[in-house]
Amino acid sequence: MKKYLAGVALSAIIALPVSAQDTPTADTVLASVNGTEITLGHLIVMTRMLPPQFQDLPDNVLFDGLLEQLVQQEALASLAAQDMGRQEELGLENERRAFLAATLLDRIGTAEITEAELQAEYDALYASVEPQMEYNASHILVETEAEAQALIEELAAGADFAELAEERSTGPSGPNGGQLGWFGAGMMVPSFEAALEVGEVSAPVETQFGWHVIVLNDTREQEPPGLEQVRAELEEGLRQARVEAAMTDVMEEAEIVRPEIAIDPSVIRALDLVAE
Repeated sequence: MKKYLAGVALSAIIALPVSAQDTPTADTVLASVNGTEITLGHLIVMTRMLPPQFQDLPDNVLFDGLLEQLVQQEALASLAAQDMGRQEELGLENERRAFLAATLLDRIGTAEITEAELQAEYDALYASVEPQMEYNASHILVETEAEAQALIEELAAGADFAELAEERSTGPSGPNGGQLGWFGAGMMVPSFEAALEVGEVSAPVETQFGWHVIVLNDTREQEPPGLEQVRAELEEGLRQARVEAAMTDVMEEAEIVRPEIAIDPSVIRALDLVAE
């Protein structure tokens, strides 16, 4: 929350009491500043626009603090309005434009998404996706083919793959016994993947990293994610699509005229043009 504006003379403020028996409405007046009413509706809207970190503050703290802030802002604004220059007028127009545009897009983007919409989006993205094969492999990386061949001979004689990886592998997986974990097709270089065969120690395999001795520990088919797993992702995508579609429609329907005039872009910094 912005710090409360300090040092403002509030002698012109008249607080209007609200009967405890009355049911408050958006038009319930909480204060009047130089004849301008500040209502419960103003407070509710201001509360809604607070950053998330302030939403959990106690209601009494928010009520008192935000009302005081609105009162002080109105006291300042009414004074500033008496002597507004062109720059301030244009700034207000920009603020109004930005607020209304953001409000519309927020309304569109946060509108309810039905289960039918979610299911249709899920089907469009995942219904035709085939299960993907995944591999779990270990390897030992060395610098030369001769070193790789020597490792293969040691393994054939009964040496433990993980122990050899820890002792001899130059790759980052060495300390972990050469374990690469699960990976999908295309994640390894072609020559590496071509050597994968469950339970078999590969012949020496050369890649840009060196020479590998590989053993494929296991394989599995990875099914496409269920709807619940990707619900949040689908909702976000649908909301973004709605906003983009709305922007396209609005721009197509709007009557936009851009005069063909030559202007030096540097004039956007010419504050003297709006100083009067």
